[in-house]
This record gives sequence, C-alpha cells and structure tokens, in this order.
Amino acid sequence: MFGYVTAYEPELKVKEFHKYKGYYCGLCQQLKRDYGHLGQLTLTYDMTFLIIILTSLYEKEPDVTRGRCKVHPFKKQLFLNNEFTEYAADMNLILAYYHLVDDWEDEHKASALIGSKALKRRVQKAIQKYPRQCRVIREELQNLSIYEKNGSTMIDEPAGCFGRLMAEIFIYREDHWAEKLRCMGFYLGKYIYIMDAYDDLDNDLKEGSYNPLKNICREPDYEERCRNMLCMMLGEASAAFEQLPLLVDIDILRNILYDGVWKRYRKLQKQKEKKTTEDQQDRKE
Repeated sequence: MFGYVTAYEPELKVKEFHKYKGYYCGLCQQLKRDYGHLGQLTLTYDMTFLIIILTSLYEKEPDVTRGRCKVHPFKKQLFLNNEFTEYAADMNLILAYYHLVDDWEDEHKASALIGSKALKRRVQKAIQKYPRQCRVIREELQNLSIYEKNGSTMIDEPAGCFGRLMAEIFIYREDHWAEKLRCMGFYLGKYIYIMDAYDDLDNDLKEGSYNPLKNICREPDYEERCRNMLCMMLGEASAAFEQLPLLVDIDILRNILYDGVWKRYRKLQKQKEKKTTEDQQDRKE
C-alpha cells in the first residue's frame, strides 16, 4: 500500500536529487543494520518523506557517509542518517509485521504466517519502544480488517483507519507541532489508501477481492470523483504542511507533496488513455 509519496525526480535539481536519494539510501542501510536483509524488504519512499519532514522541522543535521551496497556495488552512494532514520526504520518494520499478522488472521495466507514469524523476533524491541504508535497501528489495522470483511463501500471508513494510523506515525514526539503533523499524516494516509484502491481496482475486480471503489467504478463520473477525493486529501495535507516552520530541504518536500504524489496517478491515466485508443482502433478494424 506504500510507494505513492515520492519525489518527481525530473523536477529536482541535481543537488536536491542526490540528497533525496541519500535519505532513501540511509534508510535502506539503517534497515539492514537494525533488521538485516529482511528488514530492507520493507523499504518505502513514503518513510523517506517522513524522515525529511522531521529532519527539517527539528533541524537535526544528518550524518553523512558513503558506501557501496548490493544494488550499487561499483559506485559509492551517499547515506544520510540521523535519529529520524532509525525511527522510520522501526515504523517500517512494525507496519510490515502487523500487516502480515492481519493477513494471516484474516486470510490464513501461508506466506503471511512465515513472514510474520520471521519478523517477530526482530520487531519486538521496536514495539516496546513505541507503545503509543503500535497501539494505534494495531487498532486501526483491526478496524480496517472489519470494514474489509463487511465489504464497506463507504471509502471514507477504511481510508480513515489508514489516516489515523499514519497520523500517529507522523508524531515523533508530543509537542507544539504534533497537531499539524498529525493532521498532515492523517490526510496523507487517507490519500495513500484511496490511491491504492484506485490503483488496484482492475486487479481486484478480476480476482473478486475487496475494493471500496467497486460500487462507483461504473458510474460516468467515477474518474472525476476519484480525482476530487485525491485532491481534497492532498489539499488538507498541504495546508497543514505549509503551517510548519520548514526551511531545510523545503524544495524537496514541496516537490514530493505537490508533484511527486501524482506520479503514479499520471502513469495510470496514460495507461487508460492508451487502452481506450487501442480499443477504439480494434472496433474500427
């Protein structure tokens, strides 16, 4: 469900692009140090955005190192790392673990059982370290599971679960900025859930899987309604974002929040346009 909050790289300056990748690679290395290669499989760009937000807000200069990895064995990469990198790595693994646990409990997927058991020992310290976040993550994933089992077609209900989950993750500490961070995380979480439902709709229809957009996908204004929902969620998240005193890496953050978040949506639109054109040509022939 992750991977939608990412940068639009062609619009980043070279220096900004390298710094953005440095945060991402720093998170990858943190996951490897803390949780091994299994932890690296949970890597997401969404958590990279959170690292940059918290780093800018709390003005915590990252440590700078360079090194090679399996993905880039011949050229040293920039690694940016600070306390928020460690936090994001813990949240990544906690989310992955609880998601696998729910998949096993709900659908009895063998892969989910194997995955959750593989992560269980690694994730216990992180769960104990962040009881507030873990309580909300677990509760909201359970609530989300209930909505999915009941086949809820009110997308605001399951999206709200993921919004509250992300809201809690965005709160590194309860302080003066917690309210704005929670608001931004909430609407970004709802955006991620709606975008994921929109992205997965065709496959879910084929496989008979749950998708809260099933009931409206045949409506003539379906595309307009989905875009309006996405715009509304991102508008609210952006409004909270602009109220935070962010200066460091502000251009990277705005690139992600105002452009990068639409990257997958634009790709899907191009695919749909291509398919429509091909279908029209087939009918003519």
